[in-house]
Amino acid sequence: MFERFTREARAVVTDAQIVARSLHSPAIDTRHVVIALTESGGTTARALRSSGLAPGTIASAVRREISGDSGLDREALASLGIDLDAVRETADATFSDGAFDAATRRHGRGGHLPFTRDAKKCLELALREAVRLRSKDISAGHLLLGVLRDPRSPGARALSAAGTDLPTLRATLEEAA
Repeated sequence: MFERFTREARAVVTDAQIVARSLHSPAIDTRHVVIALTESGGTTARALRSSGLAPGTIASAVRREISGDSGLDREALASLGIDLDAVRETADATFSDGAFDAATRRHGRGGHLPFTRDAKKCLELALREAVRLRSKDISAGHLLLGVLRDPRSPGARALSAAGTDLPTLRATLEEAA
């Protein structure tokens, strides 16, 4: 399927992995794809702007949401007197930059971040959107349409929570396709 991805769509998938790593996420989900799409400056960012949305504002809101669910319960640790940021800083200072995050991600994957079920479904839905719109390639716009096609996905929920009118965005993307 990836052979049908345009250069821009491949870059978005690669950037989603970079975003997930930067946010210390154990896997790539549709919120990481949304951030990569909004920060790409490509066709999807233009579609967001033409719908009256600020891609940077959306990306910031989604980043804040992800930072709140890092897999380590900050509040529970704080109730025990443990400051997660202080632990991270100490581990990084003692061992090397990124040591804490590398240790929390180690599950025998050799540094590769897997896609969550919703992210895999998004990629499949992007293919379906491309077929439905009679496109021979899968573009970044199709990736965003794939996110929007499942309103229960973390990416679609995050877009909605950031103030995005999902039906209007879908219509804008379909017009551009």
